[in-house]
Amino acid sequence: MSKLLLIYASMTGNTEEMSELITNGIEQAGGEVTVKLVEDCSADLLLDYDGIMLGAYTWGDGELPDEYLDFYEELDEVDLAGKKAAVFGSGDTVYEQFAKAVDLLQDKLAERGAQMVLEPLKLELNPSGDEREACRAFGKTFAGSAVGV
Repeated sequence: MSKLLLIYASMTGNTEEMSELITNGIEQAGGEVTVKLVEDCSADLLLDYDGIMLGAYTWGDGELPDEYLDFYEELDEVDLAGKKAAVFGSGDTVYEQFAKAVDLLQDKLAERGAQMVLEPLKLELNPSGDEREACRAFGKTFAGSAVGV
């Protein structure tokens, strides 16, 4: 069975809720996933997993959360070739660059050699209604087709 890792940062609980729903989708698909807060890990942890999901809220006008800064810099030191990856996060359309932190994470993972297997999942604030099921489906798809669970 593939080893899956989900790392996230959440300030108001929106991205945390997305993480929980995505995890639920992975489990519904028969997968197992390790979930960690970004401040509790270093980038070399990614090397121990086959599938990687990163989630973040966007701070200010399109910046990574402070909790992600060290981890993001550490990514420059890891080779993620052969790893399957996907990214997700929450944002607020009041800002010019909606959920830009998600794009930054995707670009960095791809730059480090990871294969991005899903389009990024970006939500306005917290998941509601159909968006809750979209998060579960994101997890199911990642677990099922992306890493063969």
